[in-house]
Amino acid sequence: MQTRLDVNFAFPEEIVTAHYRCPLPKGFPTREMEASASHKLLGSASAKLYTAHLPEVLDWLHGLDYPKALESEPCEVPVLLYDRELSFERLLFHYDGTPASARIIKQFLALFSENIQASRATIISPAFIPKSKIKEEQEIIQEVSNHTAETSFIKFNFNRIGDFWSYAVKHQCTFLVTTKKNQADLAKVLFHFYKGGMWYDRLSFYLAV
Repeated sequence: MQTRLDVNFAFPEEIVTAHYRCPLPKGFPTREMEASASHKLLGSASAKLYTAHLPEVLDWLHGLDYPKALESEPCEVPVLLYDRELSFERLLFHYDGTPASARIIKQFLALFSENIQASRATIISPAFIPKSKIKEEQEIIQEVSNHTAETSFIKFNFNRIGDFWSYAVKHQCTFLVTTKKNQADLAKVLFHFYKGGMWYDRLSFYLAV
């Protein structure tokens, strides 16, 4: 039996699609992510991923007086926002040295393992992390390398999601993987730059907790 799910999305639930397979099938196509007005979401225990068309989310954001977080209360299920297309060509991972950050990256790799074998990946990590985290950092680099065709590792002191977004746009990354803790700031960045000169419509966003 299908039931309505209280996901606590701030944007209209009608533009959200739920996905239940893990890993997601090879060639995970955009057309499968198109939501219809009659679409029903199943119970959260079985959903592995929620997807939404980014322009529809941004149209909703621009109808507000000021941008706000995409979820009223971040749920456990990852959210993927895609624009013109969904491309796994160039992945950008935000690793901040926390167990949650490592978990988000591993979760992404598990979900999309069938789709990222030919991907080029970049991991951005803080310039300084405690010695106790170095082993975890090395494990993340190795795990990403095991799943992708090419992996780069960079040390940057990026403190704002806007820094990651700017890097992704400049280097034409097609996926930014980060934490839902950044969703409010990300909404502000997207709100202000949507359809502007710096906008890059091949960039998708994967947000998780």
